[in-house]
Amino acid sequence: MLCSVLFVGCEWKMWRNMNGDYGECIKVQRYDRLESRYLTTGDYSALQQMNTDYPTETRTLIEKILQLGTIEDSEIHHRFLHYYQDTTLQRLIIDVEAEFSNINDINEQFCRAFGRLSKWFPNLPQPKIYTQISSFDQSIIVGNGTIGVSLDKYMGEDYALYKRFYTPEQTKTMYRGYIVPDALSFYLLAQYSLDNYDTRSQMESDLHMAKIWWVVNKATAKESYKNWFVDCVDKYMRAHPEISYEELISSDNYKDMIP
Repeated sequence: MLCSVLFVGCEWKMWRNMNGDYGECIKVQRYDRLESRYLTTGDYSALQQMNTDYPTETRTLIEKILQLGTIEDSEIHHRFLHYYQDTTLQRLIIDVEAEFSNINDINEQFCRAFGRLSKWFPNLPQPKIYTQISSFDQSIIVGNGTIGVSLDKYMGEDYALYKRFYTPEQTKTMYRGYIVPDALSFYLLAQYSLDNYDTRSQMESDLHMAKIWWVVNKATAKESYKNWFVDCVDKYMRAHPEISYEELISSDNYKDMIP
């Protein structure tokens, strides 16, 4: 579940918040649609818009995720286009665009979750969020105030193409309902990393991740993450209602969480 890599678009709009009022909220930017247009039709105008409106996202996809070379290479966009001409990837692009033709539900989930997080973590920056198609690579990419969501990693546990690359155990969380929880988990982990990670015990590392997951469960109002460590955090917080969520995540106290 922690195999995604932390790397480095989105717009703000008026959205009805959880109190029924309108407020400033996040709308996920559909970078994947420009990507799809270029990779299936070779539409040069789509490529130009990718480079103009999403330079960082395009560089990250080509250089860091697909590792096709540097964006300055004069042949890189031909290499990028050629890479996705594989019949499996062409099918993937078409399937992703069909499955995620409408993401209003995801926008609303992000809106509600960040509405709660902004109350619990007043200084937490609101990120820009965009979607992409990354050829079965990282699920969530976080960096420089952005969250990139690879829609191809959330096609549903019964998606036919997954059977070639993943075990049934791996695909249990590879569906639409995990987009927001996963994005929040990696974003909070980037903001509240475990100090001196390399010298920490496995128990401390597991409990730190469990604290992140516990907060995400509360922010999304559903228990996406369940294990013994999350249960320990839950029992600890029930016994200490005076501790704020920010104090919980920032705290270096782990021994008191073990029953």
